[in-house]
Amino acid sequence: MPIRETFWNIPHWAEIGQYIFGLLTALVFIYGVWRRLRRWRMGKPERRTDQLGSRLRSVIVQAIGQFRTAQDPYPGIMHLTIFWGMVALFIGTAMATIDWDVTHLFFDFQFLTGTVYVLFELILDIFGLLLVLGLGMAFYRRYVARPPRLQNVPEQSLARDDAYAIVMLAFIAITGYLVEGLRIAVVQPDWAAWSPVGNALASVFIALGDPSNRTLHLVLWTSHIVISFTIIASIPFTKLFHILAGPANIFFRSLQPAGALPPARYSSGPGVEQWREFTWKQVLDFESCTRCGRCQDRCPAFASGSSLSPRDVMIKLDAHLWERGNGRTLHGDVITAEELWACTTCGACVQVCPVFIDHIWSIVDMRRYLVNEGRIDSQLQDALANLGRYGNSFGQSERMRAKWTQPVEPKIKDARKEPVDYLWFVGDYASYHASLTDITRKTAEVFRKAGLDFGILYDGERNSGNDVRRAGEEGLFEMLVEDNIAIISQCEFKVIVTTDPHSYNALKNEYPAEINGSRPILHHAELLDQLITSGQLELSKRLDYKVTYHDPCYLGRYNGVYDAPRRVIQATGSRLIEMPRHHDHSFCCAAGGGRIWMDEIEVKERPSEARIQEAAGLDDVQIFAVACPKDVTMYKDAVKTTGQEDRLIVKDLIELVHEAL
Repeated sequence: MPIRETFWNIPHWAEIGQYIFGLLTALVFIYGVWRRLRRWRMGKPERRTDQLGSRLRSVIVQAIGQFRTAQDPYPGIMHLTIFWGMVALFIGTAMATIDWDVTHLFFDFQFLTGTVYVLFELILDIFGLLLVLGLGMAFYRRYVARPPRLQNVPEQSLARDDAYAIVMLAFIAITGYLVEGLRIAVVQPDWAAWSPVGNALASVFIALGDPSNRTLHLVLWTSHIVISFTIIASIPFTKLFHILAGPANIFFRSLQPAGALPPARYSSGPGVEQWREFTWKQVLDFESCTRCGRCQDRCPAFASGSSLSPRDVMIKLDAHLWERGNGRTLHGDVITAEELWACTTCGACVQVCPVFIDHIWSIVDMRRYLVNEGRIDSQLQDALANLGRYGNSFGQSERMRAKWTQPVEPKIKDARKEPVDYLWFVGDYASYHASLTDITRKTAEVFRKAGLDFGILYDGERNSGNDVRRAGEEGLFEMLVEDNIAIISQCEFKVIVTTDPHSYNALKNEYPAEINGSRPILHHAELLDQLITSGQLELSKRLDYKVTYHDPCYLGRYNGVYDAPRRVIQATGSRLIEMPRHHDHSFCCAAGGGRIWMDEIEVKERPSEARIQEAAGLDDVQIFAVACPKDVTMYKDAVKTTGQEDRLIVKDLIELVHEAL
């Protein structure tokens, strides 16, 4: 009867040695994990143990199921085969250990016998092949294909760390097959066909005969055990630690809305000056990074040629955790101000990270320190000063905020003075920017055409603070929130609507819930979609344009509003043609995170220009549609600088609807 003979051909001294080596391995492994945990606990406290059911589901779907990892086809398949190959071999090893050291030793029976055993052999052979296939894909990708996102890591020792993981795992898989093949070659059991790889290797080894096969078996078995225990002991000290840190980071990830940035923590001041001022969860973020480079691939700042790579930021912060008294400071020596200010806070890095690292949170925390120290460029400093004094970045009087309404008849209601159904939070750019006020007036016309009872806050409105917060000025953000809440709380309304995705995000995700109670907060794309679908807004003219649509980061990626603007475009009779990067893969215009208020940095190509070139590559597209006032200004400028003025017209969504009335 087929049976698992665990220590076939293994002398007693080697058997005893395995247990001693195994105990030492466990001690080293435990010490390494304890060392990591102690480092995490040096970070600031933070509670991440709410909603346990949701957290466990995340681990099952993302850590075990590898859902986000698999969305990138080649590396996804590669990682899945390595992961599941190792999981199966680990489970197989655990079952063999229980079979021999527990049930056989204490209860005098083995469960790996007969049909169970031959199926056990077949399954492990198959999963071992998956492991070898995945490691082969990894070797090819890293050392032959060499995609840019895997190159030029800031710590050169990490290249050796990557090679160590591939070589050691390959050695375990190959020696395991060789040991099995040698055993089958000597014993020649009836069930050998159920171990197809081992049986194929046995046909080669049979020619060697005994005692050569037995000697070679013992040598390879010993090597297999030594390498296996070595790699287990090394897990807390190498890249392989992501096997533990990754699932932990997924479990402890933020379950708040994507658009809700954690508030500043105050010790000696706002922000992070030294790494111990990060929270323990941020430290876990740094430790969890697998260096896969997906964040770097999606980063508009990196693509433009700036110094920022979100991958490298995580790598350098992780390395900094373990530096000892070498005088290197977090700001300047480890992370430069240029890197921090290049970030547009688009969220693409966070969205694609397979272990749910929140790069933006840490970047903004470091920005907060720079702002508090006054280490910001003059243009941003002026914008923040204007926001503090006037409530807008343009430095214009509050009384000028509603100047755009002067030609509008009848006069738009003042929501501070009379009840309205829709409170329209207009936003700075739509109110003050000379090239946008005509679009703002068209919005009012469309609302009136739909029969909406709406009003605005006139000079009572202030900037929502969304980008102020992400530029690192937490105190100013809090002041703007207080000012807006004080005005909004006086108003009677049923719905808040805004044309600005940045304001939409702040109002929806970062303002206290009591400002609107259970009343909805809508972007105008959502409202237009509702009005057209319900028949309340009728579009009588078919436009027949060929339109491509750009998803604003704070509408799409942060708040999941993708379908409503597309339905509105199609309702105008236009044909929608998608750019290669669309929906959650959309590419940022680079206005966010306060970048629109900062001096231009030297780049090879601005993200807005790259986006226009992407749209220009589509056949016969006439209109580049947007749903954000900042996008209108960014892309109208990019159309000019790229020489695409005769090819593309930038229009806000509301302009298409207005034209179709």
